[in-house]
Amino acid sequence: MSFAPTPSLSQKRILVIEDNVENLRLFRAILQLENALISEAERAEKGIEIARREQPHVILMDMQMPGMDGLTATRLLRADPLTCHIPIIVITASAMHEDRLRAAEAGCSGYISKPVDPVSLARQIANFINASAVNATASPLSTSEPASTLEH
Repeated sequence: MSFAPTPSLSQKRILVIEDNVENLRLFRAILQLENALISEAERAEKGIEIARREQPHVILMDMQMPGMDGLTATRLLRADPLTCHIPIIVITASAMHEDRLRAAEAGCSGYISKPVDPVSLARQIANFINASAVNATASPLSTSEPASTLEH
């Protein structure tokens, strides 16, 4: 069985903000198979700097990190004119409904639970990138507007 990369992720810039080295390795391995261009940050503060500089197509954000957490980082990215348009997908081990609501309120575009399914992860990311491209002319999400993806 041969592996065919997801065309919509090929050469797409994806920023992974995750403090767990093993999770970073997993995301890197999955995304490299998809020919994505990957940037990584183990702390939210560094991730914000990278997002401003590199303008990724999507950000994968861990919710719980030392120092600044993922939701605070998301709020800062949403408030910044340079990054407010970038889809942010929260990736967390918590499957609590309240956490999904908090993520939506912070301005996250979507939510993926750990452990991630390598087969569906690339497809889910591609869906967010494609939805973002379709909505490029719409106004960016504000911190007071939860993403519809998370409301259901």
